[in-house]
Amino acid sequence: MITGGPSSGKTTTIELLAARGYRTTIEHARHFIDTQRVTGRTVAEIRANQREFQKGVLHMQIEQEQSLDSNEVWFLDRALPDALAYYRYLGLEPEPELLEALKAVSYRKIFILDLLPLQKDYARTEDTDAQHRIHELLTEVYQSLSFPCETVPALPPDERVEHILRHM
Repeated sequence: MITGGPSSGKTTTIELLAARGYRTTIEHARHFIDTQRVTGRTVAEIRANQREFQKGVLHMQIEQEQSLDSNEVWFLDRALPDALAYYRYLGLEPEPELLEALKAVSYRKIFILDLLPLQKDYARTEDTDAQHRIHELLTEVYQSLSFPCETVPALPPDERVEHILRHM
């Protein structure tokens, strides 16, 4: 499981792992935004109702994680505990289905990527303060779970992948 605050290099790391032949998943927040933009909604409109946005992402994440074969190695670009961190960041009460799903999840190892300089794009709306706060919440949530966590320093992309593979 690969996590970290906004602009920590998660997607780049996942793409490099996929290029090496590993099974990977997509980040659902960006995917949700993309599916909504196709219908003509703007990012501002999509993000205007944060509860609706978080629920849409959550449902995609639950569906995906339930479909994965637990006998195979997968690298996830974020996972269900990320949703809990975002609910906390936004001051929202977590959805009952999130709390229920968290009881059943199992991850072999959590890799928390150290932050990189914030890169803005069409889907990323956070500023540097938000980036750091979200990263703190993600770290707190994952460290509170019973899964082993490994911090991955801000290295060049290929070196990050090597670090992850050495510490699986």
